[in-house]
Amino acid sequence: MDIRIFKKSDGRVVQLIDKEDMKEWPIELPLIFIEYIRTKQLDNYGSAKKEVEVYLDEIMTEVAIPRLVSVLEGNDNEKIILALNRIEEISKKDIEMAKPIKKYLNYLLEKNDKQIVKLAQAISKNFVNAERKKELAEKRKSMREKENLFLEGKISGEEYAKARKEYLTLKE
Repeated sequence: MDIRIFKKSDGRVVQLIDKEDMKEWPIELPLIFIEYIRTKQLDNYGSAKKEVEVYLDEIMTEVAIPRLVSVLEGNDNEKIILALNRIEEISKKDIEMAKPIKKYLNYLLEKNDKQIVKLAQAISKNFVNAERKKELAEKRKSMREKENLFLEGKISGEEYAKARKEYLTLKE
């Protein structure tokens, strides 16, 4: 197994697996790896951050996307189903990790295989639910701020009632 090394200004190093080794991974793993590094690790890489970002982009264009596209646009329904099953499980746990597949869902929804369509619909539903959760969290935060302003007497009861009604409508 080869490793790609990035040197930080403080003398420490960041080690990531070589993209050639990723070609042996299941098709969804390079995407998960990229998303994980970008969302959870990249800020810890300090001065090597830019180099790592470039490397992740290389992995995306040279390994992850071509492999994913070749399977998803291919004719082997068993491979497509296997990949979608894994991606659906991932999307249930952490929707951000499944983001790279989002643009292929419409294509998959038009396939003739019922199981592929069902899995694509489930993944799409997970994206919709995640987006709704995000909106609710934003509205909840806004509602708390309006409530505090109302309690402090800075907004009228009518404004508070209107904001509360919008929040409750979205919540349903």
